[in-house]
Amino acid sequence: MKTRTIFFISFLLLAILMIGVALPVDAAPPAQGFVTATPGADGRIMYTVVGGDSCSSVAFQHGITVPQLRQYNTRLDANCTLSIGEQLVVGLAPAPEPTAGPAPTLAPPTPTSTPFTGTTEVCVLLFDDLNGDAMRQETEFGIDGGAVSLTNLNGSYSETLNTTADIDPDLQEPIRSCFSDVPQGQYNVGIAVPDGYNPTMLVSYQLTVRAGDRASVDFGAQSKTVTAVEAVEEGGNRSSVLGILGLLLLLGGIGLAYYAYRANQPQSKLKGSPLDRR
Repeated sequence: MKTRTIFFISFLLLAILMIGVALPVDAAPPAQGFVTATPGADGRIMYTVVGGDSCSSVAFQHGITVPQLRQYNTRLDANCTLSIGEQLVVGLAPAPEPTAGPAPTLAPPTPTSTPFTGTTEVCVLLFDDLNGDAMRQETEFGIDGGAVSLTNLNGSYSETLNTTADIDPDLQEPIRSCFSDVPQGQYNVGIAVPDGYNPTMLVSYQLTVRAGDRASVDFGAQSKTVTAVEAVEEGGNRSSVLGILGLLLLLGGIGLAYYAYRANQPQSKLKGSPLDRR
């Protein structure tokens, strides 16, 4: 009987031990990061990252969303990678209510000059240079169908406009092709004349513009028809002058030859000479 009791107690202890081994051991709770209970002087609430932390877990622990956590900590990369010991902002304390006090005395405003950082305007006219002197006269107006380009020398600006022959009804002046909102700098202005015209000036020009200024550039062109007619007329006039000069030289040569012929004849053979009459 005593042997059975000992055996039963031993069996019971062994069963309890096996059951204890079979049951899982509770893992120790994960370490928690340190959160400052009192916001810093700048109002930020900080958290120190520990092992096993992720952006989702940190955000959940502090009642915020992952986007808010990213907003507080803009240095986080696209994968929201955390490093142990890293300091994270997990909240911002509300600003304290200002203490009412006497209203400050404001000094009278002093006028200050505002620096002008605006743009400028460049206007271009392609005029019909009727007399070909490369200078615009009051009777020389614009030409339709040309193209003008404005390009910054550093390549930061490039625009193209068409030329026009329209007249301002109020000013009775040609309407120019204007580039607006042009940043200040150094530019090259180029012109392409339409078919049927020849340029009477250089077709490109460099200029420097400053903000607030308005630059104006003129280019001249002359109709090929007018040029051809003038060339024919000039050639005809030149031919007429040369013809007259040639005729005069010919007559002069004939007169000299006749005079030389008469001077070489004997005096006795000259009819009606003063010697015969004597």
